[in-house]
Amino acid sequence: MKQVQFPFLLFLIFFLHCTKTSAQSPPPSGPTNITGILEKAGQYTTFIRLLKSTQEADQINSQANNSNQGLTIFAPTDSAFSSLKSGSLNSLADQQKVQLVQFHILPSLYSISQFQTVSNPLRTQAGDSSNGQFPLNVTTSGNQVNITTGVVDATVANTVYSDSQLAVYQVDKVLLPLQLFKKAVSPAPAPAEKPKKRVSGSDAPTKSTGDASVDSSDAMRSNHPAITVISFGVAVSAAFYSLLL
Repeated sequence: MKQVQFPFLLFLIFFLHCTKTSAQSPPPSGPTNITGILEKAGQYTTFIRLLKSTQEADQINSQANNSNQGLTIFAPTDSAFSSLKSGSLNSLADQQKVQLVQFHILPSLYSISQFQTVSNPLRTQAGDSSNGQFPLNVTTSGNQVNITTGVVDATVANTVYSDSQLAVYQVDKVLLPLQLFKKAVSPAPAPAEKPKKRVSGSDAPTKSTGDASVDSSDAMRSNHPAITVISFGVAVSAAFYSLLL
């Protein structure tokens, strides 16, 4: 009897232990790490490099883990950076690169559905959009979110990551702020008008000598009617004198 109960007791102890272990909650996840999120997603090598070189990655991680404000990040893919004009990034100063990265960060948490009711322009961490330097406008068509900066038009392709403090969305183009890339949209100068050729006195059309003589004689007659009368009188006198002869 005792031999039968002992294995049963061992089985009961083992069962209770397994039940207790399986009921334990999973270990808490680590702190939010934006570069880790993008590395796991893939195709964001250039944006990760900019986040690290500008130290914006540290700022994002600090705010996401220590603040209740929330953040929204638009992450351009490597393909989006490849489509930029050659030298676009290298021509920027260090502070301008910081502003470029900050232009992709909204200091508030937005879900896809919330973009349908936001007021434009949206404020980014690059600066106040109301002064026209860093405008970022969002429009929606169904579930599609479109972004315009005054330089480029981009589309939110999908959601990379989302939690209660951070939302990361993939965009198909690098968001170029007007303040840094305004030359790219400057209108081409209007073509200069050809100077009109001046007509000199020698080039001006002149009347023939005969025409000038006729004009001058006609002018004299019109201006001096007495001369016409005298000429008529002389002609009559000559005719009368010839009759007498």
